[in-house]
Amino acid sequence: MNATDTSHLSKVTPPRLLAMKTRQEKITALTAYDYPLARILDEAGIDVLLVGDSLGMSRLGYPSTIPVTLEEILIHLQAVRRAVRRALLVADMPYGSYHVSSKQALKNAFRLVKEGGAEAVKVEGGSKRFKLVNRLVDAEIPVMGHIGLTPQSIHVLGGYKVQGRTPDSARNILEDAQQLQEAGAFAVVLEGIPRGLAMEITRLISIPTIGIGAGVGCDGQILVADDLLGISFLPKPKFVRQYVDLKEIISGAVARYREDCLDGSFPSEAESYQPEGNLTVKAFTRKV
Repeated sequence: MNATDTSHLSKVTPPRLLAMKTRQEKITALTAYDYPLARILDEAGIDVLLVGDSLGMSRLGYPSTIPVTLEEILIHLQAVRRAVRRALLVADMPYGSYHVSSKQALKNAFRLVKEGGAEAVKVEGGSKRFKLVNRLVDAEIPVMGHIGLTPQSIHVLGGYKVQGRTPDSARNILEDAQQLQEAGAFAVVLEGIPRGLAMEITRLISIPTIGIGAGVGCDGQILVADDLLGISFLPKPKFVRQYVDLKEIISGAVARYREDCLDGSFPSEAESYQPEGNLTVKAFTRKV
């Protein structure tokens, strides 16, 4: 069997993630924004693929996730949907897509599921999202929560700062996790919090915790794939482990291509099409 053949692995679903937590099996998650990378990640056996609003910074050049629109999420989501067979496909609800009203949030979530092919949506915020999460779950839309450092709230937080370092802040984040579970969320992302707090939340709630900058004690981990692969131009956070420098590899390949074009060694004769039979240049010469 090919190393990347995941045909023997069953589809990942929210109930399966809960079962993995119960069996103490680690959950793996990564972001995906396009067909080629999503297919590679899915075939590699990653459990959860998130079409995150992080695409705004990683792929669209925005200074934060805040400018990302629902339409932009949908375009990338549809591309990823065509690639994914096994992983649970989750889509971020971008800033402004669920803040005005429950009706607006439902309408936008339905679009992500019906038009984009998402199997779940992710919303940022804890206790204040209780009614929203409960309403989405009532509409048969699985919801992943996201608490701690919530990038859509950077103006309120004062930047990308670690959360939960004081007793009051830690207590609030724990309450957020418990409220999301009670509202019906099937999992919760814990971002930018102390590892001890993440371990305690993971112990106290029954739904899976997915950590990013939250230490090893979570039920699973997620990273922005571009950071892992070394193709990001953004500062690398402390919690990121870069496994390869694709930026350097790609730059080297492009430089060699340019040199071959300039010195005439590309394309070679083997890379050029030949005429059939005895066809010559004379055949293309117009008779006068």
